[in-house]
Amino acid sequence: MARTGRPRAFDRDAALHTAMLVFWERGYATTSTTDLSAAMGINPPSLYAAFKNKEHLFREAVGLYERTEADASRRAMDEAPTARKAVAALLHESVDRFTTEGKPRGCMIVLAATNCTEDHASVRDFALRCRARTKTTIKARLDAAADAGDLDADTDTDRIAAFYTTFLNGLSLQARDGADRTQLHDLVDMAMFVWNAPNGSLVDTEA
Repeated sequence: MARTGRPRAFDRDAALHTAMLVFWERGYATTSTTDLSAAMGINPPSLYAAFKNKEHLFREAVGLYERTEADASRRAMDEAPTARKAVAALLHESVDRFTTEGKPRGCMIVLAATNCTEDHASVRDFALRCRARTKTTIKARLDAAADAGDLDADTDTDRIAAFYTTFLNGLSLQARDGADRTQLHDLVDMAMFVWNAPNGSLVDTEA
């Protein structure tokens, strides 16, 4: 009779969620496999059997973060009726996420792999690609708005997306440093003022 093997004595999904929180709080480079095993409540052999290695676990944890924690911000942007309201919704929803009680502050994708050395180049590059998707997502929403006539057809959507992506990354760092949620929402309002500011506006018409 073929052996089916011993079932895992832990909940893989719950363990992955715990690993996500650990990486989010401590970062990839400063988190050891021992740290992960202790937090997840499993021994190292079980960790390796389930997730292969620390890097593979990190990649899965980022994927979980994108599907869960970051999804509300994307949905808020997609559901907004205009391009300007879409960007504002993304930023305000992100502030709420970055400052949620009981969870690490800031954005895991922005913060968890910024201090990787050449020894972890593949992780660093993976995180870079993940961060780049934020700009791509914003630009796609702006391009759709231009196609629909919500923005002028010649609007520099790449420039706008780059500006607000940079600002979003800064919000993450400010949240990690302990900035108050209300203060961060106020900063979002200031950043949205630039959209149609008399001098240095990002777009030419109200949207």
